[in-house]
Amino acid sequence: MLRPLEDYVVLVSKKEEKTTQSGIILSTEEKDKPAIGVVRSTGPKVENLKVDDEVIYQTYSGTKVKLEGQEYLIIQAKNILAVIEK
Repeated sequence: MLRPLEDYVVLVSKKEEKTTQSGIILSTEEKDKPAIGVVRSTGPKVENLKVDDEVIYQTYSGTKVKLEGQEYLIIQAKNILAVIEK
């Protein structure tokens, strides 16, 4: 697992795929979807976020990293716009 430093957060992007009844996956356009992710870890200076929080972050922010087959997004906490509360 990645351990972010300072005020960085590690996210996993949450992708929504639509599937037909027969199992065909329909693609959706990236520009129409909000940037939603799930927090996997936070740096020591991050407040108000915890692991497994679903968040909305600024599109095109952060750095994508692929580690052990999983793609992560390392982003500064200031680029996270909201926490999705259920």
